Amino acid sequence: MNRGEGLTTRELEARLGVPRRLVAGLVAAGLVTPMRGRHGEYVFSFQDAVLIRTAGSLLRACVAPTQILRALRHLERLKPNRHLAAVRVGACGGKVSARDHHGAWIVESGQRLMDFEASEEAAGQITEFTRQPPPYAEADAALAQGRALESVDVRHAEAAYRRAVALHPGMLEGYLNLGCLLADQQRLGEAISLYEAALAMLPNEPELHFNLGVALEDTGATQAALSAYERSIELAPRDADAHYNAARLHQELGHMQKAIRHFNQYRKLNRST
Repeated sequence: MNRGEGLTTRELEARLGVPRRLVAGLVAAGLVTPMRGRHGEYVFSFQDAVLIRTAGSLLRACVAPTQILRALRHLERLKPNRHLAAVRVGACGGKVSARDHHGAWIVESGQRLMDFEASEEAAGQITEFTRQPPPYAEADAALAQGRALESVDVRHAEAAYRRAVALHPGMLEGYLNLGCLLADQQRLGEAISLYEAALAMLPNEPELHFNLGVALEDTGATQAALSAYERSIELAPRDADAHYNAARLHQELGHMQKAIRHFNQYRKLNRST
């Protein structure tokens, strides 16, 4: 694939409705391997985009992001010579299921399911076996409203994002979108407070630590920003951007050995994508 082809993270979010945090998790887990565009952004192949769409459908079917990543990694080990985009994956009762020639089964447990043939045969098509309404529907609607308003009415977009996280305090994407909105307006103190509050509930989300680092760096809090980037790397060691930012700050602080280590890891990850 040539640079410039494929979809960027922003395009995936806009076209497929897949949250950035899920894309970042798939990249960190090595399940998708994007290239770098001319400005350093991730660019995803068609096959990777299909798998990302599948993961997004699982998320909308109320499967937890950590379960999605665990199940897809398990499937990758079971089918090492086949791209996961070609595997028929579904959601059943909040768990990830797959279908083979014997029928459907729960990926993590191996438990077989009653074999109701899906009406859709396309690879990667998600079929919900349960028809219960998704939880936090009102929070999801507020999040969608915030996205729609962000480019035309920042004040009401902020209100929508705040409503989303109030309705669903565990909604990572709501915190990320709201934090970026605040930072874009140079309301850095508010953004930092928001990320810190989010991390009290979601301490193991690398993108929250990364965004906190960016906001802290913009205020001149170099050491605190570096700590945030380092924690992000602990949680997502394949995040090239976090290694790059950590390398810059170590260099600024005179920690040359650590700076070189992170720069080398950044280059290695860029070569592998």
